[in-house]
Amino acid sequence: MAKVKITETVLRDAHQSLVATRMKTDEMLPILEKLDDIGYHSLEAWGGATFDACLRFLNEDPWERLRIIRSKVKKTKLQMLLRGQNLLGYKHYADDVVDYFVQKAVANGMDIIRIFDALNDPRNLERAIKACKKEGGHAQGTVCYTISPVHSLELFVKDAKTIESMGADSLCIKDMAGLLTPYAAYDLVKALKENIKIPVQLHTHYTSGVASMTYLKAIEAGVDVIDCAISPMAMGTSQPPTEPMVATLKDTPYDTGLDLGKLSEIADYFRPIKEKYVSSGLLDVKMLGVDVNTLIYQVPGGMLSNLVSQLKQAGKADKYEEVLKEVPRVREEFGYPPLVTPTSQIVGTQAVMNVIAGERYKMVPKESKDVIKGMYGKTPAPVSEEIQKKILGDEEPVTCRPADLIAPELNSIREKIKEYIEQDEDVLSYALLPQPAEAFFKFRQAQKYKLDSNLVDYKDRVYPA
Repeated sequence: MAKVKITETVLRDAHQSLVATRMKTDEMLPILEKLDDIGYHSLEAWGGATFDACLRFLNEDPWERLRIIRSKVKKTKLQMLLRGQNLLGYKHYADDVVDYFVQKAVANGMDIIRIFDALNDPRNLERAIKACKKEGGHAQGTVCYTISPVHSLELFVKDAKTIESMGADSLCIKDMAGLLTPYAAYDLVKALKENIKIPVQLHTHYTSGVASMTYLKAIEAGVDVIDCAISPMAMGTSQPPTEPMVATLKDTPYDTGLDLGKLSEIADYFRPIKEKYVSSGLLDVKMLGVDVNTLIYQVPGGMLSNLVSQLKQAGKADKYEEVLKEVPRVREEFGYPPLVTPTSQIVGTQAVMNVIAGERYKMVPKESKDVIKGMYGKTPAPVSEEIQKKILGDEEPVTCRPADLIAPELNSIREKIKEYIEQDEDVLSYALLPQPAEAFFKFRQAQKYKLDSNLVDYKDRVYPA
């Protein structure tokens, strides 16, 4: 038995889950030094959708955000989420982009990189893990937790052993949908602790209402670190709240050693920010409730709301139940992928199209075809032969590591955007998200011109006004 460590998610997954990643850097800035003083295992502060949201919605440079956070957080490790070969975008990138991205993430202050793949295909994790190790970062390999006829303790343990053999420094169980129930968590953590030597961290969401109980059973089974969010930004589609976990474990062999008084000050800071999100409509209070459909349909809460929105746009809101029944059928035919970005969107969209068209697979988006073709990697179970034939025809599926088919990209991108480049990292921003990055570069140039014309020294500013 050892004390349990906590990763605080308020700077990344908490606001990603509750307010579509809209927290600004200047909302984080005043509390960073206090967060640094708590004694967390790490602060999850970057990656996931923060990169996209900075460029697309906030007119912020995500690299500058990382540098600002690092300048204020001196004692606590910073952590990020990386989608393996997808990095922080939505498709596979060439190995030279993966290597350079990881190099720059570590150079700008990142300590721990949590690396996952939507299909749990280890071949999509390997390059990023190697790059992280080479740069001296902590590479955390990830197993995405899901439920299906092919997902078993044996399969999760097998995947974990493969990840450990690749050189990962720790392992994360990523329960993105809040499907992991307490006793299943106990069995999974126990099996992993018996079979691998690296530390095990657990990440879940409160969506289905069982997450704090899940953490407690995982702790009893020997989990090393849990992901929590400070209470104003916790629960619902976010993580379990930090303070109740700390209080629960106090004076037990698992005591976190964290100070509830200091945590209360952090909560006091975020409470008015949360209220502001509620009054602006950015935070829908429905996101804070328990959604039992998560356990019934085994679909992440965010995916359920996406399905509703797609159906409303098509004027077919009455087809919701039909779509919910179609999702597991599509998922089975697609080889039981875990439902996480981007596979959750792909499976969900295909289910909606099947229902709206009145004929299954009459309309097939490119992304669905790519899953069937093997362009995202190897699915946990074989894809349905009938659906493969229907979608691919005589086209042969890909069996190699998908990134082996992508030529180096960095030099051509550098040449393409040379008029905009102000820092090395701009090449990566454009490589991952071309349209949002270019729009941001134009905004940045306009801001610079405006500031220069007012005789303000732009270089002394940490981010655009």
